[in-house]
Amino acid sequence: MSSQDEQFQAGAPDPAASSADDGMTWWYRWLCRIAGVIGGLSCAFAGLWNCVTINPLNIAAGVWMMLNAFVLFLCEAPFCCQFIEFANAVSARADKLRPWQKAAFYCGMAVFPVVLSLTLTTLFGNAIAFATGVLYGMSALGKKGDAISYARIHQQQKQMDEEKLTGALEGQAL
Repeated sequence: MSSQDEQFQAGAPDPAASSADDGMTWWYRWLCRIAGVIGGLSCAFAGLWNCVTINPLNIAAGVWMMLNAFVLFLCEAPFCCQFIEFANAVSARADKLRPWQKAAFYCGMAVFPVVLSLTLTTLFGNAIAFATGVLYGMSALGKKGDAISYARIHQQQKQMDEEKLTGALEGQAL
């Protein structure tokens, strides 16, 4: 077996194991991946457009945005980087990260060029990459609870408030 075959097998994560770890459904996982690819495209085009200037901060922000696009492609769509030897290994490592770690990483990557040079190009170019981080952050929060448990909690809080109110009124009456 060649080293490329070993890297390919090591880079292909087991979908059943990864879905059991973070609790994400298959369609939400694909939504996050598609948002990452679209975010990478928007970062690449906006970063290239940002580099066509004489302002050094815009050029630095554009280069950072193109680096963001490369990282997004590498982590979310390694098939776009098939001629890079380490792409599958990086993707496998990124798949092992928890959703909140991906959220912090993607949002941090997207905020830096905006802080560096606040223009419409950097703002709109990084918006989808930031949205990818937000999607991963929402998955880290977990599933929404059912209405019955929320109603039960609300009823218990209401009952406790009534007991405190009646206790306070009895204390004033004495």
